[in-house]
Amino acid sequence: MNVNKFILPAASTNVNMAIVMKRITDPDALLLQGAADATRLAILRQLSRADAEVCACDFTSCCDVAQPTVSHHLKVLREAGWVTSERRGSWVYYRLRDEAVLRFRTLAGEIGGFGAAEARPRGRVITVVHPEGR
Repeated sequence: MNVNKFILPAASTNVNMAIVMKRITDPDALLLQGAADATRLAILRQLSRADAEVCACDFTSCCDVAQPTVSHHLKVLREAGWVTSERRGSWVYYRLRDEAVLRFRTLAGEIGGFGAAEARPRGRVITVVHPEGR
């Protein structure tokens, strides 16, 4: 994995340590990171239930945030590869990318070792014995 590092100034004047930040370049990590926010999940859910594109102006009701905040989250989702957008006049319409949804399903299956419909318990069962008097 290719990782770019940036050295930032010390976080505190009392601590003389540099903070190393890594730029994420793994497309799967970027996809998951893009969805890792309650507002962005609400946007993704609304898009997944829509029959067609959704206007950016329609996300304020599902997310309970102001339009500039919605625009920020839509930008993050677009950069992460979750959505595509199309400008029509002064409005921008969004749609889920099929490739992103398919990749997310594949990742979830790889992590769980099975598809969502085949969910089964994994691992060992451990019996917990409590001491007398409890």
